[in-house]
Amino acid sequence: MNPQSARTLVISPNWIGDAVMAQPLLQLLKAAHPERPIDVLAPPAVSPVWRQMPEVAEVLETPFRHGSLQLKERWRYARLLRQRGYADAYILPNTIKYALIPWLAGIPRRVGYKGESRYGLINVMHHDDAPPRPMVPFYAALADAPGGPLRGSLPKPRMAAGAAQIAAACAKTGIDPARPLVVFAPGAEFGGAKRWPPAHFGQLAQRILERDPQAQVALLGSPKDGPACEEVIAAAGAPPGLASLAGKTTLSDAVALIARSAAVVSNDSGLLHVASALNRPVIAIYGPTDPDHAPPFSDMAASISLRLDCSPCRQRECPLGHQNCMHGIGAGQVWQTLEPMLNR
Repeated sequence: MNPQSARTLVISPNWIGDAVMAQPLLQLLKAAHPERPIDVLAPPAVSPVWRQMPEVAEVLETPFRHGSLQLKERWRYARLLRQRGYADAYILPNTIKYALIPWLAGIPRRVGYKGESRYGLINVMHHDDAPPRPMVPFYAALADAPGGPLRGSLPKPRMAAGAAQIAAACAKTGIDPARPLVVFAPGAEFGGAKRWPPAHFGQLAQRILERDPQAQVALLGSPKDGPACEEVIAAAGAPPGLASLAGKTTLSDAVALIARSAAVVSNDSGLLHVASALNRPVIAIYGPTDPDHAPPFSDMAASISLRLDCSPCRQRECPLGHQNCMHGIGAGQVWQTLEPMLNR
């Protein structure tokens, strides 16, 4: 292999937030080999966030079905990858099926965590000896030799959206680019326990629009978040300026609107980490998950958690049936943190 034409392959995690938190790894790899293009192999649902990262040369979308081994399909795809001349691969998912791809492609250096006992498939194997480690250093450690000391400081996740992308998203969704915009992300893929109550989001929207009637509050999410977003609107009294865009935007559109926003209020979700990587003012609301495990990294960011004795339980639904860790965070508490961000 000609070292001058060698490339690096990064195999993406399956979750948006994890992909964003893996981005500092790419910054470290690019600093070590600035001449080497970095390609990312990612699921279609995650690939838009990689396209917003300056270190990525090309995004390759996985053709595989979720949860299926599809050995023949992986072999065929590996043959295509073999032709691209990869010197190394960084396998971020911890499963055997993703480690198979660079091994079948004959990529000589294959870096990753032990995961599902992936001996042989991974030949530069890391071990996570101090779980649960925050996600950014967890991925970033793959840039260094296994077993070495952790870096004292790490770059922050970073993404960027261009002016044309932002203008197109505003035109598509009816967002007025001349008026202030606050984004809410009321959804969470992990489960209902991670969702701040829609009524609380609604009360917070009322505070924002009472303070500035010219403001716009956009509710972002997937089609599955549509009912929760409608509950937010109902709780707020359906005021002008509050709109649900759940299921009406692509992930690329959502990135652009977040980049345009004055602030973002979000559950612990993928869009929270997108907002953080875009360096927007962020309020992150945590209940059953640990705010220290995946915090926002914006220059202006606040993590709100009651840190009850029963949390973080890391359960999809509240095992005690009360969800006090989220219900107990009032809209007034969040407003006290948000209002200074809007006044800056």
